[in-house]
Amino acid sequence: MQNEWAEVFIKDLDWTIVVQIIVRTFIMFLLVITFLRLSGKKGIRQLSLFEVAIIISLGSAAGDPMFSKDAAILPSLIVIITVLVFYRVIIWLTSKSEKIESMLEGDPIYIIEDGEFILTDDKDAQYAKDEFFAEMRQQNIEHLGQIKTAILETNGTISFFYYPEEEVRYGLPVMPKLYIQKVRTIPNNKPYACSYCGRVIEAIHSVEACTKCHKSEWVAAINTLRIT
Repeated sequence: MQNEWAEVFIKDLDWTIVVQIIVRTFIMFLLVITFLRLSGKKGIRQLSLFEVAIIISLGSAAGDPMFSKDAAILPSLIVIITVLVFYRVIIWLTSKSEKIESMLEGDPIYIIEDGEFILTDDKDAQYAKDEFFAEMRQQNIEHLGQIKTAILETNGTISFFYYPEEEVRYGLPVMPKLYIQKVRTIPNNKPYACSYCGRVIEAIHSVEACTKCHKSEWVAAINTLRIT
């Protein structure tokens, strides 16, 4: 059993190069940090998909020299410099052409309009509603009726535009304890929101399916004002 654990954690490690591994790791780490500084980015939330791909490619270039005595640092340095030059060229091209920028970084996506989700197609269902709800709660949003428009930006952040207090309407609650209280049929004369698209209906008779997305789960809508 001891030999098996040694095979997992140590295997054929040459202890004489441990110090060399530490030095190599430190050097490559500094090179990656230098690249990030030269790229002009402040943090991960500012990275586009293209830039994330660049970072991943850096991992391969920087990883091998960190622990392999057969991999020299100079070739990895050449790779990192090449990636940096390539990145700068792409940034210049995207500044000159909106088509190239759209192709590499994508376009902003409208998530909510007039207090309702607009991503109702099957292909859009891949977007995690739980993540949107968590983002809303972090912005002190209690329900969709407080939101006029929400846009998913190309860097992964969400921009919210709110209704004035006097225009806040009933909306789908995003608080977990309220959202999980779903019903299949709307009680008469009470505002309920579709749990899928957020459309609010105050039925004067029994309603089962949403007229917008044709789903059949409802949550009691609320119209509280946003606390800032």
